[in-house]
Amino acid sequence: MDQSKGSLPFRGHTRNQSAAKASRPRSSTKGPLDVDENPLASPTTTVAKRLGESTSQNASPRTSLSQTRSPIRTTAPVQRRDFSFLLKPEIYHQLSPLHIPPPFRDPARQPAADTPIPTLLANGHFRAAAIAAAQELTSTSSSTSSSAAPIDHARIFELLYVRLSCLCLVDAVPLAAQEAKALEDLNSAFYADPDTGTHLAPWALRILVVRLQTIGFGDPRRAVMSYYELAREARAEISSAGRVHDHSAAETWKRRLVDLGIRVAGALIEMDDLAGAVAHLASLPEASGGGTQADRTRLAVSRALLWLHLGDVDAARRCMGNGVGAETSERVVDALADMADGEYAVAIDKWRALRDEMSENGVEDEMVGVNLAVCLLYTGRMSEGRDLLEELVDAGQTSHTLLFNLTTMYELCSDRAKNLKMRLASRVATLEAPAAGGGGGGGWEKTNADFKL
Repeated sequence: MDQSKGSLPFRGHTRNQSAAKASRPRSSTKGPLDVDENPLASPTTTVAKRLGESTSQNASPRTSLSQTRSPIRTTAPVQRRDFSFLLKPEIYHQLSPLHIPPPFRDPARQPAADTPIPTLLANGHFRAAAIAAAQELTSTSSSTSSSAAPIDHARIFELLYVRLSCLCLVDAVPLAAQEAKALEDLNSAFYADPDTGTHLAPWALRILVVRLQTIGFGDPRRAVMSYYELAREARAEISSAGRVHDHSAAETWKRRLVDLGIRVAGALIEMDDLAGAVAHLASLPEASGGGTQADRTRLAVSRALLWLHLGDVDAARRCMGNGVGAETSERVVDALADMADGEYAVAIDKWRALRDEMSENGVEDEMVGVNLAVCLLYTGRMSEGRDLLEELVDAGQTSHTLLFNLTTMYELCSDRAKNLKMRLASRVATLEAPAAGGGGGGGWEKTNADFKL
């Protein structure tokens, strides 16, 4: 139901010209988010090598790569890293149940205390999984298998990823941002494998920590710089994989590079540099026909959504032109553009046709249903839109967007909105969590904010 902002003018930056002229033109350079047509032409020095340049066992997360340059000169066994500083109980916050509606606090519906973390995740009990991960990280008992050893970096990072990602899923991002600060600088040589020089932390955790530390340290520019640092590593890995003809690894790193490019645009948007985000997305190779069809489609949709946010509907439609996007993506953006133009009746027909086609193929897309219900609301058919959203809930769709829109309709159509919201919360609490990776609403447990309580 958000209204688009007006289009913003592009304003460049000016710089005083130097009186001294350069002896030759400045050489053209590639940004770290660009992939060379020939990966072998990329710089040969990989980030893995840079990470391995320090073997000092006194290194800490505060020691940057530029401060550690001594190569390996000994054949003696290298001591494994000690991550005991991540196992301190004071790092991890208590999670209060007060922001959870009473139907979800029923002990009969809560998982047992000894439920394994994988089972909690599969069943959508993200809050319980976050608590279990913190307990395992801070357990001091060496006689139990549920405690993480200070040198077991794989287990520690696995638990940290579960903890931080689950906090985000249960709407506790501020807590996750504070806890992520304990990792300090993940680009530090301390996080390099002493033997191979590769990074010890998994890629997913590094990506998540960039955003959380940006929030925790209150520095929006930190995200852009961190993403570019990761992009340099990705380009180096693409080059390395090309030299040994490892096509699978090269494709993996190329996909990560595309993802980083879009994340940089997201960071610029959060900095309110919308014009910069538009220019950045347009500069990516996929915007000019590079990369795979899937990457070009994802970038096209990202650019179209940004233009819709800026209020330029024509530019959004152009982004999906020339067959750059998949047919479904083009139809979704087209319907959203009609909504942005206030043509809700036209959009209803497009959303309904798309929903019917998906249903014939056994697919129930919540996003399509919610947008159809919103269009029905704006055309004065609120009861029809409300019934549609309730049908989605009965089908197991319980995302924040769906519940928020449904409770908004309760507020608009009844003086007993609070009772209706509590009944809805009880209804949702009786549903099973959606299958892992199967879309839907994510987790089983909801918060008061989901129901506007």
